[in-house]
Amino acid sequence: MEGTAVKANVAGTTGEVSKKLFWTCFIALVATSFGFIIRANIIGDLGVHFNLSETQKGEILGVGLWPFALSIILFSLIIDRIGYGRALVFGLVCHVASAVITIFATGYQMLYWGTFVLALGNGTVEAVINPVVATAYSKQKTKWLNILHAGWPGGMVLGGLMILILMPGLDWRWKVGLVLVPAAVYGLMMIGTKFPVHERVKAGISYKAMLQETGIIGAVIVVAIMIAEIGRILQWSLSLKIIIAAALIIGYSIYVRSLGHPIFIFLLLIMLPLATTELGTDSWITDLVNPVMAKMGLQAGWVLVLTAFIMMVLRFLAGPIIHKLSPLGLLAVCSAIAIIGLFALSQAAGIMIFVAAAVYALGKTFFWPTMLGVAAERFPKGGALTINAIGGMGMLSVGVIGAVFLGNIQDRQIDRELLAQNPALHAQVAAQEKPSIFGAYKPIDQEKIAALGQDEKQAVASIAGSAKKSAIKTVAIFPAIMLVCFLILIFYFRARGGYKPVELSVQRK
Repeated sequence: MEGTAVKANVAGTTGEVSKKLFWTCFIALVATSFGFIIRANIIGDLGVHFNLSETQKGEILGVGLWPFALSIILFSLIIDRIGYGRALVFGLVCHVASAVITIFATGYQMLYWGTFVLALGNGTVEAVINPVVATAYSKQKTKWLNILHAGWPGGMVLGGLMILILMPGLDWRWKVGLVLVPAAVYGLMMIGTKFPVHERVKAGISYKAMLQETGIIGAVIVVAIMIAEIGRILQWSLSLKIIIAAALIIGYSIYVRSLGHPIFIFLLLIMLPLATTELGTDSWITDLVNPVMAKMGLQAGWVLVLTAFIMMVLRFLAGPIIHKLSPLGLLAVCSAIAIIGLFALSQAAGIMIFVAAAVYALGKTFFWPTMLGVAAERFPKGGALTINAIGGMGMLSVGVIGAVFLGNIQDRQIDRELLAQNPALHAQVAAQEKPSIFGAYKPIDQEKIAALGQDEKQAVASIAGSAKKSAIKTVAIFPAIMLVCFLILIFYFRARGGYKPVELSVQRK
């Protein structure tokens, strides 16, 4: 587009925004977190019922995350053409189909694919709601994205309480069916709801210019991880993975001819440790703290409910906090708090585990929506793609790497400690080696453990509990990396006059 750029508010004002539109987006996000907390709460039941290893459980938790990236990024490429309403209908269909597949699962494969479909739906929902809210509240993007994303912990609180209080003793299949409740609500609310045109489209920014913000390097990062995981599932050879990834990247490069904005690429890379710190730990948190909680006679799910409640409240109050610290300052402070919280969780015993969990929750509260806000404020030319690529990269990295990593280090730690402390018992319960993205590992066979005497079961449980605490401590390295990265960004923007949102201008020919 050529000509004079005339500054204008291309997205409208907060007063013009339909409240029904915002709350439809909010409840759709609640539905995505329902599926997340349900699987976090029943993963132990699934492990026993289907004799899953810790790494297999991690793979199921992981596939609840990485396909999110597939749908959020693909829909971001076409969503301005097909419309936000049609995309949200697809998300609704996925939520319903996932519940049906999982309820009637007969083994690992059906559990895996049921979770895969759920993740596709979750990604589609976020592909819609993030750019819609960023466009509707174009003058206060970070604030309103934080308020929107209070729906994620809000759904975990509501879903968690329903599981822990109303149906603690019910079969896990009934718990899976809970996701149909918020799905039905946002499905009904969609009727008659009008979705806006994205600010990029209103401003006349071309489709190619949108792709150039992400650029070739951004495409390489996302495509490489995505093809590696899809190839693992479909058992593609290494050469086939390379050919497919290269074809996609070369085609994108020829069209775009831009490496991408360096700061945006940096934000993409930060999402790997950020998503593992937040969602990777959340995926495992009930299983990780279960040994400590069991000693107090409490369900481990209460820890996840507590952290989600704190996050929900704080996100609703995000506006003044962001104004005081700035988005990058807030992210740096939260990284430091998350380090303390994770170390405290790895050492806590008894009632102190709730205190440690509260510190951890305070640290992770603003990570995800504030990163989305920074992407939306600094790269509005990237339209739906830049804001959703940030979320997609987070889910992709934690799904392929983070959640599986946490399960794998537990399997390896248990195997190593049990072999060192009780070789005879190790020989009794060790299963055959299994492959993973982190190499071959030897898990513990749950069926063999069930046949052990009480003392032997206790010995294995003690070692497993120690391995789970060690896993939490290991995660603390990720917010440490983030702290360094955010400090670099703060100094970068300070040297250039400070962090400021970029406002789009209407392009006239």
